[in-house]
Amino acid sequence: MSIDLEALYIDLHRHPELSFQETRTAGVAAAHLRDLGLEVHEGIGITGVIGVLGNGEGPVVWLRADMDALPVTEETGLPYASTATGVDPDGETVGVMHACGHDMHVTAMIGAVERMVAERDQWSGTVVVVIQPAEEYGAGARAMLDDGVLDRFPRPDIVLGQHVTPFPAGMFGVRPGPQMSASDGLQVVLHGRGGHGSRPHSTIDPIVMAAATIMRLQTVVSREVDPHDLAVVTVGAIHAGTKNNIIPADATMQLSLRYPDDQLRDKVLEKVERVIRAEAMASGAEREPEISTLHTLPATVNDADATARVTAAFASVFGEQAVIDPGLFTGSEDVSWFARDAEVPLVFWFWGGADPAEYAAAIANGTVDSSIPTNHSPFYAPVIHPTIEAGVTALVTAAREFLD
Repeated sequence: MSIDLEALYIDLHRHPELSFQETRTAGVAAAHLRDLGLEVHEGIGITGVIGVLGNGEGPVVWLRADMDALPVTEETGLPYASTATGVDPDGETVGVMHACGHDMHVTAMIGAVERMVAERDQWSGTVVVVIQPAEEYGAGARAMLDDGVLDRFPRPDIVLGQHVTPFPAGMFGVRPGPQMSASDGLQVVLHGRGGHGSRPHSTIDPIVMAAATIMRLQTVVSREVDPHDLAVVTVGAIHAGTKNNIIPADATMQLSLRYPDDQLRDKVLEKVERVIRAEAMASGAEREPEISTLHTLPATVNDADATARVTAAFASVFGEQAVIDPGLFTGSEDVSWFARDAEVPLVFWFWGGADPAEYAAAIANGTVDSSIPTNHSPFYAPVIHPTIEAGVTALVTAAREFLD
């Protein structure tokens, strides 16, 4: 009896879990992999799952899917919408949903493994299935590697992975070289001197300091980075104060920085730090700002030769018109840690999950940005069909390209 992938997807969508809390999701994935006859190991890198499908001599292909959800309250209105909540690292209760499509990633992976098992008389080698936690923290791949996946399981000859995105369902995006940006998450604590809101002259106001810093940071990309280069500087969070008539002592900001390569990374980091320290000095701060790194993700770089093979295979299966070069995505991923540590090629691609008719109408109306929800939106949810089928076929097609 074949696996009901639609039911699996709906179940995963209804029961999202935050990063490193994906115990139920991991259990569901592991159970399906065991039922398909794989050797399964759980608790890798806290909640990760490894499944090994051996099928004689030949190459070792790693297939990776991530499984964590986001602290977002779902607003899709779907009959299977998530109503789940979770506790974030700050101890806050938050709504949780699969706003980035990782439930679709796991579903497509299980479907692909089912196909690989059914067709094992047509290929030889080993497939290692990596169900990874905590991609949204940029920490899950590193956690699994630190837990010894390269030593405990067959080492890869290539790493393959995919991500659902708001392309029309049935479309694929893949390119050689940089596919997704490198990223750093920074936390900045600005130190002022607190006091009564009626006596601002006796304080050093960290909120004003933060406001000036945020505005000045907007000039790093617009005035200090060559327009031909791609860089992003975003202040995504700021926390300060407890009451309207109290000037706090500190303000904390969290930044997201993105760039295509290490050279531009070094340049942007230097400029961001210079602005932060200079604005603190201009505000009369008596203590230096504290700048710490929340995460560092390398650029997702596709191997040119392997990507050419996958692109040709996709064009053969889906049609040339269905495979495009999507350009460099400014989003970031941690999948490349697996390939980097193993020193093997990586191919990572995008597959569409938007309703094709709705997408075509949005193109005609010029409303793609406003009417087609994107990843991380509370309204984001791929159409179930043909997204599942396309994701399954893509994984099988890519894997078979590198197996004997």
